[in-house]
Amino acid sequence: MAKIALGRCGEAFQPDTLQALIVEFICTFLFVFTGVGSAMAADRLNGDPLVGLFFVAMAHTLVVAVMISAGFRISGGHLNPAVTLGLCAGGHITVVRSILYWIDQLLASVAACALLNYLTGGLTTPIHSLASGVGYTQGVIMEIVLTFSLLFTVYATIVDPKKGNLDGLGPLLTGLVVGANVMAGGPFSGASMNPARSFGPALVSGDWTDHWVYWVGPLIGGGLAGFIYENFFIVSSHVPLSGDEHF
Repeated sequence: MAKIALGRCGEAFQPDTLQALIVEFICTFLFVFTGVGSAMAADRLNGDPLVGLFFVAMAHTLVVAVMISAGFRISGGHLNPAVTLGLCAGGHITVVRSILYWIDQLLASVAACALLNYLTGGLTTPIHSLASGVGYTQGVIMEIVLTFSLLFTVYATIVDPKKGNLDGLGPLLTGLVVGANVMAGGPFSGASMNPARSFGPALVSGDWTDHWVYWVGPLIGGGLAGFIYENFFIVSSHVPLSGDEHF
């Protein structure tokens, strides 16, 4: 069974950690800026809802694929607290660094949404909330399933050392599953899959409707996918992070 690496407080001041936090902030900022910006653009154009959904899904597909690729070498290009938790559950990132990444991702999301609010002249920042007729339990389960599929894809196409001919295609395939999930879940739960992606718009708009759903669902789905894939499908691949305590 994979061991979770606790890490040490001093890890926060290591040069590689600081570099990773800077890159993770930049990549998450650009991801949220494009993702939220596409939703704002779709609302402003007042077009056909189906076309708008496809437009937003494609924007997320492209920006996720590119930002994971851009940040992968230095920070891993997580862009998402649920991804960070999923990788932490598999022992691929320490708990200390995971907490730092979470703070980093949330700050980047808020900064991106605040800038969008300014650049669009105060245009309403769309939040994630449950559609009419969708209850809390349904919304949480939807987000669990969508985020599970996201993390399962990350593990299968990026983390797994036996990914074979998928090597190098992980970011693109992850972007594709995000886009597909937006098309499938967007009309029901909003298909967040990402607490940071939901946090920035909620804070900037001051609208926290159903917000807890977008923490509970994605974190359960991401953590569960990381734990299951690491412990049942990756055979003897995990090497404990050097110098860290585990449990």
